[in-house]
Amino acid sequence: MENNDFYSNAYLIVSAIRILEHQTSTSPSIEDVCRILSFSLEHGHFLFKKLQGMDIIDIVEGAYGNRLFVKNHLKIEEIPRGTQESKLEKELKKFQDTKKDYSEKIESIQAKQAEKKKSLFAELEKKLKKNLDKK
Repeated sequence: MENNDFYSNAYLIVSAIRILEHQTSTSPSIEDVCRILSFSLEHGHFLFKKLQGMDIIDIVEGAYGNRLFVKNHLKIEEIPRGTQESKLEKELKKFQDTKKDYSEKIESIQAKQAEKKKSLFAELEKKLKKNLDKK
């Protein structure tokens, strides 16, 4: 089961922090939580910073590295449920649509040019035949 939405990931992270606190009797590190959830460190840092900004978790820097604490798990309910498109995905779709429209426009212009060329050659051929018939 793959959870791509932020709401589900927030619950997973808070649960992982609590489980690791229970197992080790100490607050877990960022690496421990990422390892237990199979997140990359980059993705984990992104999610942890976002949760820290919402006051759901707290990241404390200490002598033994960064440690995670659950601050207010009830604020998870304020996160909208479901998968949401990021701004990057929206902009990418917008770019792809624009590119598609542009390529369709180019194709239509090329088709018009080919049609003009065809009619021009037909006209020239017609004139040449008339000139040959006159001679």
